[in-house]
Amino acid sequence: MNSSPKPPLSLPVPWGAALLCSAALLTVSGCDSRAAGGGAPPAAPVDVAPAVLRQLPDQEEFTGRLEAADLVEIRPRVAGTIEQVHVKDGASVARGALLFTIDPKPYQAELARSEAGLTTARAQARLAEQELQRATTLVAQQASSRQEAEQLTANLETAQAAVQQATAAVQTARLNLGYTAVRAPVAGRVSRIDATQGNLASEQRVLTTLVGVGTVHAYFDVSEQTFLRLRKAPSLERQVRMGLADEPELPRAGTVDFIDNRLNPQSATIRLRASFDNRDGLLVPGLFARLRVNASAPRDVVLTPDRAVGTDQNRKFVWVVGADNLPQPRPVTLGALVGGMRVLASGVKPGESIVVGGLQRVRPGQPVAPNRLELDEMGMPRPVPAGAPAASGARS
Repeated sequence: MNSSPKPPLSLPVPWGAALLCSAALLTVSGCDSRAAGGGAPPAAPVDVAPAVLRQLPDQEEFTGRLEAADLVEIRPRVAGTIEQVHVKDGASVARGALLFTIDPKPYQAELARSEAGLTTARAQARLAEQELQRATTLVAQQASSRQEAEQLTANLETAQAAVQQATAAVQTARLNLGYTAVRAPVAGRVSRIDATQGNLASEQRVLTTLVGVGTVHAYFDVSEQTFLRLRKAPSLERQVRMGLADEPELPRAGTVDFIDNRLNPQSATIRLRASFDNRDGLLVPGLFARLRVNASAPRDVVLTPDRAVGTDQNRKFVWVVGADNLPQPRPVTLGALVGGMRVLASGVKPGESIVVGGLQRVRPGQPVAPNRLELDEMGMPRPVPAGAPAASGARS
């Protein structure tokens, strides 16, 4: 049975026109939404502060180790049995404090024997003197020979020498008896006690060590060129700062009181020593120390907060915001760190606005909304109080 082909499916004209109009509307709406969302992003808020100009000397930083100004090995000056230990491990002691007592009885006996010998010598000297006086009288009366008088004179001199010898023996015995009380020669802190009660002590045995805590030295080596600059710096002895490994700043002031008398030709360095007050006892010999010494007279330098400095591989830079609020990365040469402020040896002029907060929001070529911070008397930006409104970044 023959079948004729079916006509193609067609929609009524009104329905098709409605679909075409809807598609056109969707296309126009999509274009408008992309146009609205594709504009420039809003300016990122950042904190900025001007680079400040201050007068500071050139400064050199070094590393060193602390050493005790007084380090004493406590050894007994006489041998004997330790009768009593008067100090504990690690105790702080004053100068002259009693540390150990060595059995004094043998030395008391020796002192008594020496004093008896001195008494005998003095008695013999008096007898010799009396005999000489009688012989002198008899010689004058020609009742005795001159030879006998001379012999008695020699006997008196021998007796007087024996008195001097006995006196020295008594003094030695008293000294040895005094040495049985082992005392601290300087004020400081003792180490571990290496000899306890009942042990035999001798001059070869170290009972403990004592380090003075009043003053601590920091030794450090400087290069030849640095030493030549330091030698020309004024008031070198009053310009040393020091900080320990856990101190971000250098809070301690000291003086350079020793410069070695020759340069080490192997390392091309010379050793210096700085002394620091340690009455609080916080400086322990052997600790690592960072030191800063002024290397020139004060001069004008540019500073900015150290947190504003960024790193690009091996280069340092800061973001400088111009009048158009566009941040520009500016390569800089860094100097010393002074109280949280970094010296910029080159790259920035005084008064230029530098980004000090919100660095992670800065993008090259994109404007920022700078919040200009006030500075304290040292040039450090003051923190923004919590809840305070942000300052306007627009520059008129």
